[in-house]
Amino acid sequence: MSRRWIEANKNEFARDVMRDFCMAAKELEDQFARFDENGAVSFAAMRDLLGNMMNKGLLWRLKDTAHHLFRTNPDDHVAARMLDWAIGYIFHECIKLKEDAYQQQHYAPMFRALKRQDQYEDLQELGDPLSQVLLQTRESIEREVRRISFILEQSRELICRYYARHGENRLLARLLFDKNDLVRSVFKDQYDALISSIYQDVPERMYIQAAEGLIECGRPEEASRAAHEGVRLNPACKRAKAVLAEAEAQLQSTSPRRVMVS
Repeated sequence: MSRRWIEANKNEFARDVMRDFCMAAKELEDQFARFDENGAVSFAAMRDLLGNMMNKGLLWRLKDTAHHLFRTNPDDHVAARMLDWAIGYIFHECIKLKEDAYQQQHYAPMFRALKRQDQYEDLQELGDPLSQVLLQTRESIEREVRRISFILEQSRELICRYYARHGENRLLARLLFDKNDLVRSVFKDQYDALISSIYQDVPERMYIQAAEGLIECGRPEEASRAAHEGVRLNPACKRAKAVLAEAEAQLQSTSPRRVMVS
C-alpha cells in the first residue's frame, strides 16, 4: 500500500484499529477470566482470534492495520510507534499462548492417560519427571496471560493519547456511538478519559459527529438517536439542535406516506 493511499484513508484505518482492538481485547479478557476460573485457555478461541496467513483472524488483521496506520508518517507522535509496538507484541504473545493452550488441551490428557496404563510403572522413573512439563505449561500460560493483560492495559492508555488527534473523525464517532457498550466494557474506568481526550471535554461532539455521519449514509433514525443524546448532554448546543432537526426532517421524508381514505 502506498503512503499516499493510507494517508487518504487514515480515518478508516483509525476507526478499524479502535474497533478491532476493542473486539480483540474483549475476547482475550473473556479467555483470561476462563483461565482464572478453571486454569485453561480455549485453543479454538485463540486459533480463531489469530487465524493464519491464508485466513487472517481478528488479531492478525488488527496487527496489520496498526502497522499501516502507525508507520505511515515518520513525523507521527511517539505514542503511535508505541501503540504499534504494543499491538504487535500482543499478537506474538498470543501465538505462544495458542500453542501452550494446544499442549494443555491435547497433550496433557494424553500423558495423564499413559500414567493410568499398567505398564507405566516400568517407566515411572522417566515418566514422573516428564509429567513436570504439564505444570510448566500451565505456568507458561499464566505468565503469558499476565503479560498480555499488562500490555492491554498500557495500550488503552496509549489509545487515549493517540486518538486525541481524531476529534473530527466522523467514522470514529459513529463507531463510538454504534459500539458504545463494547467500548465501555473494554476501557472501563478509562472510558471517560478516552472520550475527554478525543473530544476535549465536550462529549456532545461525539454524538453530533456520529449523527452527521449517519445522515450522510442515509440512516436518519440512528442519526436522530445520536443527535438527541447530543442535545441531552448540552441543551444549549446549536449544532446539536441543527443536526437533530436535519435527522428528523430526513426521517419524515423517508417515512411511508399515509394513504388518505375519503
